[in-house]
Amino acid sequence: MNITSLRYKLTGWLDPIVKVFVKTGMSPNQITLLSLFFGIGAAVCYFCQSFIVGSVLLLISGILDLTDGSVARITKKKSDFGAISDWIVDKYVDGIVLLAIGLSGVPIISQFTGFAPTADMLIAGLAVIGSIMNTFVKPVTYAEIGYTCKEDGKISDPLEGIGFFGRPETMIALVFFGVIGQIWIAVILVAVCTNLSAFQRLWYLWRKHGEYKID
Repeated sequence: MNITSLRYKLTGWLDPIVKVFVKTGMSPNQITLLSLFFGIGAAVCYFCQSFIVGSVLLLISGILDLTDGSVARITKKKSDFGAISDWIVDKYVDGIVLLAIGLSGVPIISQFTGFAPTADMLIAGLAVIGSIMNTFVKPVTYAEIGYTCKEDGKISDPLEGIGFFGRPETMIALVFFGVIGQIWIAVILVAVCTNLSAFQRLWYLWRKHGEYKID
């Protein structure tokens, strides 16, 4: 169980924001692009160690990411490109934010160990890898196994509920610990938990599809 599996229940809370965007006439792709801009702004703030402002911008980016799909559904402007760009923007935002924190010079594990500050960059790198691979498992699974059933424009598959730490959990960790000035905790959490979550999904797939096929 994870927050992603509850997405359709939680997005109802954003209906007032969705209605505003519908009235403005902004397309879902424009909202996705706006999400990217706020994500870049968050990364810049994190790099400058303005963690509270960065966390606020990242929260806005996350809200916009949840909003674009609902706007597409209401305005009947769903497209395959929109779904693809939404995935790509998500990973760009995750990657640049985590990379910015690693490059900011904020101590992550070096403050507790005798390791050089480059070890902090290594942890941030592991967080980036985990964040990407935890999601990358899904499109590979779609391509190899052939999940095609869609719900509200997104492919519906069992992996939605597999993996205890996905993008929503990553965003919550970065925003929460950024606001309280302990961003290093978020980076360690993301580095450990996203990679464990990716292996959890691989384990699930091995159990379901690990048998050999005889041609």
